[in-house]
Amino acid sequence: MVTIMLGRADAGTKEWWREIADHGTPWVEKDRDGRYRVTFLWRDPGGNAQTSALRRVWLNINGITDHHQSLAPQSLERLPGTDVWYRQTCLSATWRGSYCFIPREDDTPFPAAAGSRPETEMSAWRLWWGGLLDSAVHDSLNPLRCWVGARGHGLSPLHMPLAPPQTAWTDVDRRGADSRALRPPSPARLECRRWHSRRLGNSRDVWVLTTGQQQPHCRPLAILLDGRFWSQEMPVAVPLCRLTREGRLPEAVYVMIDSVDTRQRSHELTCNAEFWLAVREELMPWLETWAPYRPDPATTVVAGQSFGGLAAMYAALHWPLSFGLALSQSGSFWWPHRDPGHIDGDTRASGELLRQMEDGLGAGLALGMYIEAGIHEPLIYQANERLLALLRPSRHRLRFRRVDGGHDALCWRGGLLDGLESLWRGPDAQTTV
Repeated sequence: MVTIMLGRADAGTKEWWREIADHGTPWVEKDRDGRYRVTFLWRDPGGNAQTSALRRVWLNINGITDHHQSLAPQSLERLPGTDVWYRQTCLSATWRGSYCFIPREDDTPFPAAAGSRPETEMSAWRLWWGGLLDSAVHDSLNPLRCWVGARGHGLSPLHMPLAPPQTAWTDVDRRGADSRALRPPSPARLECRRWHSRRLGNSRDVWVLTTGQQQPHCRPLAILLDGRFWSQEMPVAVPLCRLTREGRLPEAVYVMIDSVDTRQRSHELTCNAEFWLAVREELMPWLETWAPYRPDPATTVVAGQSFGGLAAMYAALHWPLSFGLALSQSGSFWWPHRDPGHIDGDTRASGELLRQMEDGLGAGLALGMYIEAGIHEPLIYQANERLLALLRPSRHRLRFRRVDGGHDALCWRGGLLDGLESLWRGPDAQTTV
């Protein structure tokens, strides 16, 4: 169908673009081999090649465009004589991920592999992509809500037909939904307070969601890292309330801790004992005075992604009497060695936490763990496989989910809800792998 649209004589006219907008983008069509052909379309505000200064419209697809490898980036092509830029690619039926367009007036060459150290080349590729992402924009023709990612640019969602369902996010996903659709309904309550930490010597916002008042002192506690993102950019309160109403989650207390900025996040979420002592000794007792919860490690979850996934596992393994449940998504267990050679070529685990586990950390414990990693984030996935190998001999109640996606909040948001449901359902729901 989209091939016919691109071949029409009126391609690029206002009427043609109106049809595209009514359908929404990207266009997803099933191929004969069972995969799906996805067509991305972007309208050049400058018009055609004679009137527009743009030379490229790079396509950045999370987990498909690899910022860590020497694969040449992909640009949309201009339909001759029009303001239409397009590109087609094939994706699996279960894939999910975010994407953005990067329109550029220059044509900066991509750094070629020079045979230097892998970490040096990887740094050059990441730097090249980082320079481009300042110009990134979301897809204005995508009918679903966009958001701002960790790098500060707009992102749009793409869910393939057989991707795991995320029905709890339906109300949030509606483009143009007013602020009421993003606020939790009564009796739930979401409030922002300022946490002043004497131990850490800093202050930050924390958002606290309570999803019911029937038995306040029996509510389990979930600590969500990167709290600003989960309260503002990808507002998780409404989906949590929906699952609570449906009986899939208990009434609970969720505290979402702001990471402040990239530098502080990188310091506090990477195996930092001081941060977790502050959470245990300052934040949790203070929280209990005005948002009562059940102070039981068997029902207390720490949930995080990337460095947050590393932090969640670190907290549970080091303080099991406070945090008995860990929800780790795309955990950065490679830290502090990003070089893939440390994963592939070392007989011992490379990451700091993995080395601690090899030396006996967590032996004899029986924690509840829900772990996810994406098959399109190879360094992360390999590090998580090392983690699983170390966890298997223990008595942990463990569930691992392999995700057809990348290092992506669009995947994490579904796994966050599924992980909470699995962990709070109890030992019978756990699968040892």
